[in-house]
Amino acid sequence: MQQLVPPWLEKLLGTAFFSVCRTHGAAARSECNMYCLDCNGDAFCFYCRSSRHKEHQVIQIRRSSYHDVVRVSEIEKVLNINGVQTYVINSARVLFLNERPQPKSGKAVSHICEICGRSLLDALRFCSLGCKVVGIKRNGNTSFMLEDISSSSTRMISSSSTRREEEELREGSQQDIYPPTPPPPLSSTSSTRRRKGIPHRAPFGS
Repeated sequence: MQQLVPPWLEKLLGTAFFSVCRTHGAAARSECNMYCLDCNGDAFCFYCRSSRHKEHQVIQIRRSSYHDVVRVSEIEKVLNINGVQTYVINSARVLFLNERPQPKSGKAVSHICEICGRSLLDALRFCSLGCKVVGIKRNGNTSFMLEDISSSSTRMISSSSTRREEEELREGSQQDIYPPTPPPPLSSTSSTRRRKGIPHRAPFGS
C-alpha cells in the first residue's frame, strides 16, 4: 500500500488547519494553513515556512465552505489525482481533502462517489483525496503515484480542458460565438432598376 499511497498523505488528511500559530500569533498571517511534505509534521503558518521550511516542499491549504481544499496546480506535482472530482473556486481549480457530509436528495444524479455516495459533476470515481485513499485500500486498482498515470487520465485531462474551453466560450461575447447574419444580397433586377423618366403627353390631333 505504500507504493500506492505516499506515507505523508494520510497524515496530511488528518491534520487540523487554520488554528493560530503559537509562535507568531500576533502577526497578520498567523493562521496555520501550510503543510511540509518533507517534515510530515503539524500545520504551520507563513512565517514558520520562511524560517524553518524555506527549502522544503510545502503546499498551502485553503478553505471553501468550511472545508479544506488544495489547488490542483500544487497537488498534481506530487500526486496522481486521476479520478478525483475538481471544482473551480475563485478562478482556481481545487479539490477537497476529505469527504464532506451531504444531505440526501430525492433527485436522481448521474455520477456519485464510490466511497461516500456524494454526487459528482463529472464521470469520476471520488469526491476527495480521502475517498480515493479508501478506494485504493479497498480495491487497489488505482494509485497516487505519478508514474502510474495512464493514457485514460490523459484523455480525462484533455476532456476537462475541452470543457473549460467551452465554458470560456459561453462566457464570451455573443458576437464571437454567433456572428451576425449578413443581409441578403440584392437581386440583379433591383440593382439595375432605373428611375422612370418624365412622362410626355401625346400631341393633340389637328
